[in-house]
Amino acid sequence: MKTSLKLLFVALTMGLAGQAIAEAKDAGHGKDYRTFHTNGEVEYGSVEDSYTADLVMYLAGNQFMVMQELITDFQKKNPDIESVYVETIPPGQILKGQLLKQGEIDGQQTAMNPDIFASVNIGHLKKLNSMSLMDEYAIYIHNKLELMIAAGNPKGIKGPEDLGRDDLVQSHPNPLTEGIFKFYGSEMLKDLGLHEKITGGAECKSCWAVEGKTWFTSRHHRETPDRIEKGEADVGIVWTTEVVHAKAEGRPIDGVAIPAPLNKIDKVNYAIGNMKNGRNAENAARYLSYLASDEAQAIYESYGFIRATSEELSLKPL
Repeated sequence: MKTSLKLLFVALTMGLAGQAIAEAKDAGHGKDYRTFHTNGEVEYGSVEDSYTADLVMYLAGNQFMVMQELITDFQKKNPDIESVYVETIPPGQILKGQLLKQGEIDGQQTAMNPDIFASVNIGHLKKLNSMSLMDEYAIYIHNKLELMIAAGNPKGIKGPEDLGRDDLVQSHPNPLTEGIFKFYGSEMLKDLGLHEKITGGAECKSCWAVEGKTWFTSRHHRETPDRIEKGEADVGIVWTTEVVHAKAEGRPIDGVAIPAPLNKIDKVNYAIGNMKNGRNAENAARYLSYLASDEAQAIYESYGFIRATSEELSLKPL
């Protein structure tokens, strides 16, 4: 009996260790596709739920850390919405690879008609409007850029101007699929006159934009804390919320504030709307109404996001 228990303990320990290694290896990608149930169960990677869940949402990936608390609160207030499928990856990938054409995740087809789509680029929603797939939108939160560094700031980085230093190895979101860099980070570097030096004019992902100096991520800017922890990078452009989340998890990460207007605080608007071809229009409307509540805004705020105004939270035609 003791031997059996010992073997079981070893197996469980190895399983948990393997899971931890896998999660570290994929830099948080395991949280990209989740199904939340009213009983508190969270399923990971059940892509088939995009066809059957009571509410299906494809959202900008940088809010992945908020979703469990947010959806739990939403379902407590709406217990009849028993399953909520949430995808959190770069919205450009969602629009081009899943809404405008049949997409696949790990070899499995995903639904092209979520109930809700959200992006940090309102142009994505306007594209859907031009195809008669979305009529209205609201701005529901804001964010801003920040520099992520190792705890204790061993390189003595003081601000975004330091990105022009030759002694730093940088990790930035890729310009092909990540809106944070495509629309905001690259603009900040141009404002500073550093874009060419830092990017070398490269348009790629999973690559050295400048050999040995600037790395462009594969899919998520949340790969950057992983690289910093491993000593593979000294600094990276991220959202303020990424720094808040990493520190809350006890990771050896710090942040260096970027002053306005370089942090693009006046431009970063998260836009959301109901898809006209979604299966659960009533549930989608209830979720958008919930997003405008003080409870939902407070949850986002606790993770470092900036509240939207009541005017912004009102639905408007695209």
